Amino acid sequence: MKVKIANTTSRGQITLPLQWRKKFDTNTFSLEMNEKNLIISPLQIEEPETVIFDSQRDTKGKSIDIDEFITALEKSL
Repeated sequence: MKVKIANTTSRGQITLPLQWRKKFDTNTFSLEMNEKNLIISPLQIEEPETVIFDSQRDTKGKSIDIDEFITALEKSL
């Protein structure tokens, strides 16, 4: 196992070394925390996730009624 020490930025971000990112050929990772460790694992996702409704993006944090949501869902199919 290779070990790399990384510091977080002021926003809590870390950078994975380029050779590690290339080895796993993905930009998606799962993060798991247990009592003693933080485990970062590469994920291979077949298709990108489709976001139909994002309240922050679509309505500036306001909710919509169910009929509007169904209409948005139908348009996405």
